[in-house]
Amino acid sequence: MEVSGRDTVRLVGTAILAAMVIVFDYTLKYSGLKIPFPWLPFLKFDFTGVPIMISLFMFGLPSAVSTSLAALLGIIARSGELVGATSKAVAELSTALGIAAGLRLTGDRGIGDTITKGASVALGLLSRVVVMSLWNIVVLPNYQSIPYNYVVGLLPMLGVFNAMQGAISALLGYTLYEAYIRRVPS
Repeated sequence: MEVSGRDTVRLVGTAILAAMVIVFDYTLKYSGLKIPFPWLPFLKFDFTGVPIMISLFMFGLPSAVSTSLAALLGIIARSGELVGATSKAVAELSTALGIAAGLRLTGDRGIGDTITKGASVALGLLSRVVVMSLWNIVVLPNYQSIPYNYVVGLLPMLGVFNAMQGAISALLGYTLYEAYIRRVPS
């Protein structure tokens, strides 16, 4: 099997972005810079999803899956908390999957196109909210011993949080990617 220069760039770029995910996670955790969601303070906003989105835009969905797995493993290594780490990875990956579907649905308009950006971000946020709502309905009662009715009552606020966190990841990821492609011609 022959490896091309493009494959090498994709591999190295994915590895660098995966390392950034772990650096962001550790830095934000130990610096106290994670911002609590006001209505559910156990949920915190962070930037670990940004490198995952950049990996999606630069190298495609397999790269986003790899960086999401790096987030999963990094959070497990840091905290030992399997459920929380898996929740974060599933949330970011569901956002990336929705954005990838949006990019595919809008065709060859180009990633900088406003319609492409709007449709892909909207689909990414919708995907994240739906997936994480289903995830929380299953995980919180079964693994965190939170009553099912209480979880159902939390779903609107969990949805708002996931939409906001997904928007942070997607929009910052898009912004940084667009800045990169303007400065580094392909």
